[in-house]
Parts: sequence; structure tokens; C-alpha cells
Amino acid sequence: MTEKQLKKQMLKEMEDKEIFNQVKDYAFEYADTVRERNVFPLQQALENLKYFEEDIPNHNTPATELLKLLHKYGSPTTIAQIGGRYFGLVNGGIIPAGLAAKWLNDFWDQNTPLFATSPIASALETVVEKWLRQLFNLPASTVAGFVSGTSMGILCGLAAARYRILKRQNWDINQRGLINAPVIRIISGRQAHATVLKAIALLGLGIENIEWVDVDDQGRIIANKIPGLDQNTILLLQAGNVNSGSFDSFDETCGMAQKKNAWVHIDGAFGLWAACSGKLNHLTRGIEKANSWSVDGHKTLNTPYDCGIVLCNDKEALVSALQATGSYIVYGENRDGMLYTPEMSRRARAVELWATIKYLGREGIDHLVYGLHLRAKQFEKELSLNGFRVLNEVVFNQVLIACDDENETKKTLKEIQEQRICWCGGSQWLGTQVIRISVCSWVTSEEDVSRSVKSFLSARKKARESLMV
Repeated sequence: MTEKQLKKQMLKEMEDKEIFNQVKDYAFEYADTVRERNVFPLQQALENLKYFEEDIPNHNTPATELLKLLHKYGSPTTIAQIGGRYFGLVNGGIIPAGLAAKWLNDFWDQNTPLFATSPIASALETVVEKWLRQLFNLPASTVAGFVSGTSMGILCGLAAARYRILKRQNWDINQRGLINAPVIRIISGRQAHATVLKAIALLGLGIENIEWVDVDDQGRIIANKIPGLDQNTILLLQAGNVNSGSFDSFDETCGMAQKKNAWVHIDGAFGLWAACSGKLNHLTRGIEKANSWSVDGHKTLNTPYDCGIVLCNDKEALVSALQATGSYIVYGENRDGMLYTPEMSRRARAVELWATIKYLGREGIDHLVYGLHLRAKQFEKELSLNGFRVLNEVVFNQVLIACDDENETKKTLKEIQEQRICWCGGSQWLGTQVIRISVCSWVTSEEDVSRSVKSFLSARKKARESLMV
């Protein structure tokens, strides 16, 4: 096919919409079946992934054929996380209005570093930034950067902290780097998420330099064991322990940090949204006293992937840490999103975030967040009544359970995963093997939980039978 022929074909595809209607049909078929399909792919479906293994084609492949291939062999090998029985990673579900907005956004295909490259993205980022301040009750000075996820949000928040702490000592990190720079202290509870450690390593602050603080039996930092703070310190706190779902005591710890002018970053990937629930916001009391926060939309809020947010009450520090310059970059009076993120090329994540918040409103977000908690409490109750040990205080959406001994727990988890009725993962909690349940989809119903519990019981029975052999 010549260049002219290829271009003509692509123009025709845009005009006649055949391939887009084809995808619409596939998408609707997927949506209609996802709630009843196996949560994890069947073995035969996984083996069929071999159909994608080939050398790069020399010639053009018709779009209808490649889309058919994706649907036939790709759809069956997806994880049914938008159904109601995926309880593995805190992946979240997807609000239909947000998904629809993403479809439109995909056609727009906006690049969002500047107002000049996407006025609509700039406008919606400005609106959503205000809404986030209102939802989380954060200071008026707080600005937001829209990134891929909390991993990047943490990196941005800590980069701002590094800039500010060194600037106080007349050290410009951007110009002088870290060689011979003043020392930055890092204090964290012992159960900090792995992404926090990654950010510390990437920023050159050194994991070995962390001053570790003991935590209680739920993973919460013990406030009276935090060493003396000063203005050269970054204190790392959690809103939602990745295992137990517990929350640090922000009112107390952030108050301590404020008195010493220490920087506080709160890792709130899924837990920060508890602030939006009237019955759960006691868990986040005092978060407004921190300096930066990281949170995901694609977890608790159930926006499409990928949708992470960094929030910071020190605009100068965040922008100074992340801003890029170039002769062709023209900043204007309106919001230029690249000032608040490391990326220049960046999709318009704020579109579906705006759509999801606009659709739900305060009341709907409250219902969503508290509904996840209710389903977690249902898991706790039904599993306890059936002889499973619940090892954490179920304060939010996380449930940790174990059987009579570690071997039984491991084999039960394996059986649960092989049954594919629901899916959850394993973890280590206080030296014990556990089954970790994360309730994070709006779709999850009471029936989904009870059906999943039956799978747990069947799996435990098979595990016990195999251990008796």
C-alpha cells in the first residue's frame, strides 16, 4: 500500500465510523457480561495470548481485523475489575459517566502542558482543583497537579518538600544539586507504602536515611515515638494503610510538625477520600495541617485509569521543583498544567475526573465512599460468623483474614483464586500470612459479598481436605 493509499484509507475510517461502531459493539458486549464472567481469566484464555506473538508485520493490517483480534483474545484475558467481585489491588471500579467522558476525551486527544495546547483541559483542571480543595477541606493556597497515580503524586510532593527545605538554607537544588547539600531528615512509620520508598530513592534522599518510627498493631504511627522535628524534616504519614486500611492521627502529628515548621506529606492513595464521607471523615481529621498530599481518582472515586493527583499548599515550592523552561514554551495568564507535574506530554486526565465529580456531587461521593465501607463490614461479619479470623479493625475498606494456621490460609487463598468467582491477594501482616480483601468498586453489592464468602468457604473446605491427605 502506498503512502497516498494509506492516508486515504485512514481518512475513510475517520469518516465512515465503521471501526468505531465495531469497538462500540465490543465494548457493550463486554459491559453486558463482565459482572458474571470469571474475575480472573481461564487458563485456555491465557494460553490464547499466543495469538499476539509475532514479528512486526511488514504490511498494513486492516483495522477491523486487529480490533477483532483484540476482542476475541484480549477481552477474555482482562481482569474483571469493573465487575463487583475483584478485591485484589485497590483498583477501583468505573463510574459510567466518567467512562463516557473518557471516550469523548479520547477523540479529543488533548496534550495538556499549556493553556495554549488545550484550553478545555486548562479550564477543567482549574475547576477540579477548586473542587478538591472543597472536598478535602484544604487551605485556599493548595494547588493540584494531575499525574498518572499516587506513585508520581508522592514523588512530586516530596520534590516540593526537598526544594522548600533546602531553599530555607539558601541552597537551590535546581542549580546546585544534592552534592554537599544540607541534610534533609525523613521520618516515617515502619509500614510506609513501597511507593514512598521508591520516591525517596528517586529523589536521591536515600532509603537508609529514613528515621523509622514504630507503629501500633493497626500500622498507625505512634505519635509519642516520633523523634524531635525541625524545619529540615519531612514527616511521612498515611491515610489508609495498604493492608489494614488504618489512618494515622493527623490532628496530633500534623500539629506537632506545624510547631516545628516540618514538612508533612500524606500518602492518601485511597484513604484520603474518607474525608468526603460524613460518617468516616473523623479518620482524616487534621489533614489540612499537612503541606502536601497524594491521592488517586482511579481508586476510591472510581474514575477511569490513570488518574492521580498531587496537592500542595506551597505553590512556589511545587512549581519550582517541577517547572521546565524552553524558548518555545509560552506560559500565559490561564492555568498551564505542566507547572504542577513532571511531564510535558500528558493526557487530559481532568476531563473524566471533572465528569465523575460533577456526576456524583458531594452527596454521591459520600454514598460511594461509605458504601465501600459497608461492604467491607459485611465481609467482616459474614467471614467471622463462618470461622475466619479477622485480624484488623475494619475502619475503611480493607479486611485482613486468616484461617486456623498459615498453611490453611495459603491453600485457601490459592483455591479462591483458582475458583475465579472472586479474586483477592495475599499479604503478610504482623508476621502472619493473610488474605487481603480490598473493597473498591461501586458495583460491589451485598449479593456480591455473600457470593464471594461462599467461595471462601468452599475454598477453605478444599484446602482442609488437601491438608488431611
